[in-house]
Amino acid sequence: MHPKPRFAELAYSETPLGIVSLRCRTILSLNNREVYEILLGEEYLMSSLFTAVEVALADLGLAKTREQFPDADSLDVVVGGLGLGYTAQAALSDDRLGSLRVVDCLEPVIEWHREGLVPLGPELTADPRCQFVHGDFFQLALADPADTGFDPEDSTKKFHSILLDIDHSPDKLLHEAHGDFYSSEGLKKLTAKLHPGGVFAMWSDDPPEEKFFAALETAFPSCESHVVSFHNPLQGRDSASTVYVAVAE
Repeated sequence: MHPKPRFAELAYSETPLGIVSLRCRTILSLNNREVYEILLGEEYLMSSLFTAVEVALADLGLAKTREQFPDADSLDVVVGGLGLGYTAQAALSDDRLGSLRVVDCLEPVIEWHREGLVPLGPELTADPRCQFVHGDFFQLALADPADTGFDPEDSTKKFHSILLDIDHSPDKLLHEAHGDFYSSEGLKKLTAKLHPGGVFAMWSDDPPEEKFFAALETAFPSCESHVVSFHNPLQGRDSASTVYVAVAE
């Protein structure tokens, strides 16, 4: 039997944000664990080695959504940022989820899922509730609902929950153009895409930030921050990220 390859670049493509690449490597020190990674230039966007917070984003966001809409038989949800698909997969595991729109501006990442180059691709593409939307989440979030929205077929469609996992944090952006979204004005525009009482949840790699939490509170009457700890096997210690959960009027 041939040993597993230690590194393979599976795909790469030029995008408006830079070169995005997909690679797979075997970590010998972790019992030959196979890890998939997406990079934008030299910057890591997603690794299958660290998925706890991506799953927690969906679990915390949808738990609050179920509380807000106890009588809804079918929940319509948006995920901003596809990555390797772990937030989307966790959302689809909710038996009350009726539709999922996964918005990503990196078309190659969507194609890698459709082509089965990433482990969760076949599962996500086979689920009829899941639709990939190629677009800029931030532009769609800030746009007038009469002009465009997260559903390509219905710009005015509102959602029960919007889950965001794109930038590293409100202070560490993948692109400076995203900055307007994290302001009080930007977050207020997002609420127009939600049903009354709808939920916005967001991942951040930083500890809870007072400035961003204050902006959230101007747009949402109810806000929480959850610190999610997870084990980092490469460093032999625990790490932590933040999930914000906010409820619209």
